[in-house]
Order: sequence, then structure tokens, then C-alpha cells
Amino acid sequence: MQRNILIIEDEKSIQNVLTAFLEDSGYKVTPANDGMEGIAAFHTAQYDLVLLDIMMPRLDGYTVCEMIRNESDTPVILLTALDDEESQMKGFDLLADDYIAKPFSMPLVLRRIEAVLRRTKNAEASGNILTYREIQLDTENYKVFVAGQEIVLTAREFEILRLFMENQGRVFTREQLLDIIWNYDYMGDDKIINTHIKNIRKKLGVECIETIRGVGYRIDKES
Repeated sequence: MQRNILIIEDEKSIQNVLTAFLEDSGYKVTPANDGMEGIAAFHTAQYDLVLLDIMMPRLDGYTVCEMIRNESDTPVILLTALDDEESQMKGFDLLADDYIAKPFSMPLVLRRIEAVLRRTKNAEASGNILTYREIQLDTENYKVFVAGQEIVLTAREFEILRLFMENQGRVFTREQLLDIIWNYDYMGDDKIINTHIKNIRKKLGVECIETIRGVGYRIDKES
């Protein structure tokens, strides 16, 4: 299946070269001239990857990357003349998948695109990604995303959420959660589960873990 790439780049000469090279390499390409146009294009189609310049008028690439991450985990590669460490760290803090400094060679861009798409495909194929509504759980890298935004959970919180997502519809009592997550090593009050559930709900900011009064907790099956 032909992969679809969105290029958001205000320098027309670079945009044209990228478009021609990637189309010759078998990709379908949609170009956008600035951040505002890029976001509009992103909302009109499904893309496998976004090539995103940082220094653009109206809406810079950092802002565009943040907007994309707030609603999607579509891979993003930043293209920019800003090659200092601070600029690169800012891009990765916004969950960009890669960062290529200008000037760059087209074969290098192609290899980076292939590597990012390969990582994405492998993660999906290996079943490392659990999904429930807008929540995504990366079981290999111990990361949680809500609508594309990474949420930091403790190790215990992560394992509790993982257990629920792997067993949608099943009700777990507090005792069962202690036995499974703590592996029988916890000798204190089982109300610690209540605290962990409360923290997970607060951090995720979405309704997902349901209290079954007098029994325990569950994540309901998606309809």
C-alpha cells in the first residue's frame, strides 16, 4: 500500500525537491506552505508520516508538532536549520520521532523516513500497543498516551492500567489486583489500590476505569 506523507515546509524550493524525490521513491505526498495550512491538511486525510519544518510564518513547527501530538501518534520528523542541542531537545520533548538538520541529503531523508515507518510498523505488528478509546499503552517502552499526549505513570500504575486494558470487561477485586500486581508481596491495607486507581484516573483525565460498587474495578469493553 502506498504510504502518504504530509510535508509542511515554507521554503518552496525545499518543498519541491522533497515532493519530487519522495514521489519518485513511491510515496504519495501532500505539500503545505506553512503551519496553518499544514494543520488544515492534517485534518483532511490520514497520513503515515509528517515532515515538518520548524521556522515558519503564522504557526511554527514546534506548535504544529504539539497540536498533532494532542490528537494523534502519527510519526513526525522535524526538518530545520536549528541544529543546536537545545532546539533538538525541545523537538523530542514534544514527542517528535526524529530530527534532521538542514542542509540535508535526500537519500538521508529517505532513510530516516523508512526507519521511522519501520519502527511504527514493527510496534503495531508485534502487538506492543494496547488501545482503549483515546488511550494507547506501549507495553515495550512503558509509555502511555492519551490523544497522542504522553502521560507519566508509576510502574505500579502502568501495570494496573495494562491489566485492565488486556482484560476489558473483567472485574478485578482489590485482593486480586494486589495478588497480580504485587505478586503476593504486599502485606498492608488493600485500600492502597483505591489510591492507585484515583491517581491513574487523575493523570489520564478521561473516564475509563469503572468502579463496580462492593466488588472492584474494570475497564468496560469497547462497543
